[in-house]
Amino acid sequence: MSLSLRQITGSNFAYQHLPFDRFLDDAAALGREHLELWGVAPQLHVPWLSDAGARAIRRRAAGLGLTVRCLTPEQVAYPVNLASPDSRLRAASVAMFRRAAELAAELGAELLLLTPGRGFEDEPVAAAWRRSADAIGEICAYAGTLGVSCVLEALQRVESNLVNDAPTLARMIDEVGAPNLGAVLDTVAMAAAGEGVDDYFDALGDRVRHVHLIDGSPTGHLAWGDGELPLAEYLAALDRRGYRGAMTFELFGAGDYAFDPRPVVERCLASVQAALPGAS
Repeated sequence: MSLSLRQITGSNFAYQHLPFDRFLDDAAALGREHLELWGVAPQLHVPWLSDAGARAIRRRAAGLGLTVRCLTPEQVAYPVNLASPDSRLRAASVAMFRRAAELAAELGAELLLLTPGRGFEDEPVAAAWRRSADAIGEICAYAGTLGVSCVLEALQRVESNLVNDAPTLARMIDEVGAPNLGAVLDTVAMAAAGEGVDDYFDALGDRVRHVHLIDGSPTGHLAWGDGELPLAEYLAALDRRGYRGAMTFELFGAGDYAFDPRPVVERCLASVQAALPGAS
């Protein structure tokens, strides 16, 4: 068994300004089997989405031959911060993720994606690290009671001052110590840290359970061909390291991508198909 185009999810990251059903129809038409859902307004706003609403999404997807693999709540662009020094914000952030875990279970998603948050720039990192680890541990414990696993993603330094590379991501996962906590490999965050796929697998091994496969210069959330990252090299390394989990094009719904996302996704799929190991 080798790396395959079937591992690419359908994702609504570029569909924020279009109806959610349009995204589902496009994902099915493009041959996707699994979905990563971005929990963002107006499509899947976590604080407002009901259990019944989540089940309706699951049924609609299933009718198109699609299953939800991962739920990724919006958690960087508005005040959700698991390491916040403000106790009310931190508690509200944990509550949001607990609710997201409930919705993941209703959607049939096996994974809930988390990020570490950030502390104040002028406080000791250890204090914010402790807050983040405690919050992640609480969320993982609750998600586990629902049959949901969590995956933690390293962020660029402009997004977090806690977890920015593979060794630090491994240290956080080790410290949390939750059996249902794995790692996300995000190619842009990886490139921003000066790392490669092998660095992630050397640090994390089979705890790499989800991949955001996106181009950048080296940063940005770009379609393949719009940046400078080595797609074929990444795919060859993922194949060599035996990765068989899902891979998602995290194309944020801004600029030209959001006006007509389907051709952009088609272009990404074609790029991956041409770059897969063994492709002629």
